[in-house]
Amino acid sequence: MSHELGLTWTWFGALYPIYMRGEAYLALHQGAKAAAEFQKIIDHRGIVLLDPIGALARLQLGRALDMAGDSNKAKAAYEDFFTIWKHADPQIPVLQQAKAEYANLR
Repeated sequence: MSHELGLTWTWFGALYPIYMRGEAYLALHQGAKAAAEFQKIIDHRGIVLLDPIGALARLQLGRALDMAGDSNKAKAAYEDFFTIWKHADPQIPVLQQAKAEYANLR
């Protein structure tokens, strides 16, 4: 994993392996491990730039933190996602789903 922060020939896709690893941890219900992966993406926003995974990592971090039982940090991650997507079409399914999940946080 020593090359996971390397850039590709395009600005998009540089951190996809980290994102997919986070997704895999979510699927395995390993929230803390998933959160660590999504946090790597957030911590390196200069690599992500305008890649959609920059915003989606915040949503997935919220899901992972909720799964790990940290609802306060999960709420903050969802709120970061909503801030980034404040001008998004409200009919986008992932945004609608995120709002429903946020409403159900403890």
